Amino acid sequence: MYFLEGPPRFLFFTGKGGVGKTSLSCAAAVHLAEQGRRVLLVSTDPASNVGQVFGQTIGHTVTPISGVQGLDALEIDPQAAAEVYRQRIVGPVRGVLPEGVVAGIEEQLSGACTTEIAAFDEFTALLTDSALTGRYQHIIFDTAPTGHTIRLLQLPGAWSGFLEAGKGDASCLGPLAGLAKQRTQYKAAVEALADPLLTRLVLVARAQRAALREVARTQEELAAIGFTQQYLVINGVLPPAEAARDPLAGAVFQREQAALDAIPEGLKARPCDHIELKPFNLMGLDTLRQMLTDAPSTLEVSPDSPVALDAPRLADLVDDIAADGCGLVMLMGKGGVGKTTLAAAIAMELARRGLPVHLTTSDPAAHLTDTLDASLECLTVSRIDPQVETARYRQHVLETKGKPLDAQGRALLDEDLQSPCTEEIAVFQAFSRVIREAGQKFVVMDTAPTGHTLLLLDATGAYHREVARRMGNTDMSFTTPMMQLQDPKRTKVLIVTLAETTPVLEAAHLQADLRRAGIEPWAWIINTSVAAASVRSPLLGQRAASELQEIQAVAHHHANRYAVVPLLKEEPIGAERLHALIYPRT
Repeated sequence: MYFLEGPPRFLFFTGKGGVGKTSLSCAAAVHLAEQGRRVLLVSTDPASNVGQVFGQTIGHTVTPISGVQGLDALEIDPQAAAEVYRQRIVGPVRGVLPEGVVAGIEEQLSGACTTEIAAFDEFTALLTDSALTGRYQHIIFDTAPTGHTIRLLQLPGAWSGFLEAGKGDASCLGPLAGLAKQRTQYKAAVEALADPLLTRLVLVARAQRAALREVARTQEELAAIGFTQQYLVINGVLPPAEAARDPLAGAVFQREQAALDAIPEGLKARPCDHIELKPFNLMGLDTLRQMLTDAPSTLEVSPDSPVALDAPRLADLVDDIAADGCGLVMLMGKGGVGKTTLAAAIAMELARRGLPVHLTTSDPAAHLTDTLDASLECLTVSRIDPQVETARYRQHVLETKGKPLDAQGRALLDEDLQSPCTEEIAVFQAFSRVIREAGQKFVVMDTAPTGHTLLLLDATGAYHREVARRMGNTDMSFTTPMMQLQDPKRTKVLIVTLAETTPVLEAAHLQADLRRAGIEPWAWIINTSVAAASVRSPLLGQRAASELQEIQAVAHHHANRYAVVPLLKEEPIGAERLHALIYPRT
């Protein structure tokens, strides 16, 4: 494996959601540790499932991995990190400063921005604090899906530049007097990320045109911020021997090979490994050890025993949605489960029925227009672009709050608006604008992967609490975005998953988080199911058989209602293929 030859101290695994970053980073960590290296595996994904892969609780403290000498793991929990961060800032001044001042500091540190900064602070410490990580030869980072990761890796430079100015409102970091340590730490993090002798980036993709285009864009963006040591891994490639076993396997193999033949120019020069699709879920040490080998596995399903599945179709859910005439439809879930594709399919079907639809996404890495490849009279499409929304928000603040200020005051305000925190506010405001339209039409929203979406909902909840506090002593009625999300008559949340152990567990955790926020998911969608297709390939047959238990768990334990979408022969791009997701051909 090229990506494991002469590995440097830091290895980052990144890519579009669902391509196998966690499995690959866990397998790489086990491989290096069993070669006698001391390895720390770190997840920076707010929706981490490293613990589930190893079958043990890991969490927010460094934890030895059972059965692998020399391997420890850590899941950076944004909420736990934020609480530790707040206590570090507020603790020393509690009882020293007046209660009102302390309360003001706590209020400044209560938002989603501080949550992100606290997790980021721990991330940079792992890059720079030799006392914390000195005993490890390698630190492997299993990162969040692409859009969130690019923001994370841009933050050291962004905060370094912001702090170098030294005049802005850095309230989300705490009092200005305590910023010297952060300034030094963030500068050192920038240097570590840019050093090819210290850091290697492993771009993980699937053999799909959209995934390869996505990873090519990621490669360019990360090269622009200093990541020059880049390797490519194409994961889950169907073995050639399976192509002749049945029509579906043959079609999947052909479209994968066509995608590999058309690999973007920017990726061709990168060292590249191909890892074959396995017939089993990558859970536990035994399967992780097999991931990086080409040894054949014992198949348990013969080609003559296809799996039969009778389950509700996506069309059944769309019929119920359309009956309302308007409303907000939000698709949520971990990266790589197909939220963008399903959002496009649902929006196009509603528009096909003559209903006005606004299809939008809050995912920085989503590309709705590539998926649609078509237009309809009743359908409008947009994207909440963080850069565009941040620029718009800055301009609005300068034109309103900045209007009565003198030149020096406007300059200081403009400097404050350069803080990376500004993006969080801007994206939330754009999100709020879009969902207000759902009173007159359908708004179908493809959300960012789970962790990033939960941060957006955290900001929504914080805004709701602030409005409720201010309006509590008045008789005026009000509606906040959170109240709209909590209203089942106005909002339908669809949780998207795959029929695999880890995605279903993560979807269940997401559902629990939503319920704690007072949001009740309306339905689950199990996407790209092999069990819902007709297969005779032994490898696909074993994967189909393993899906049945997960589908039953969704149907009987997790979902109020659900639908299963089969794996299709062709990649679901364009109107005709998206329509086939709603009404699969038999």
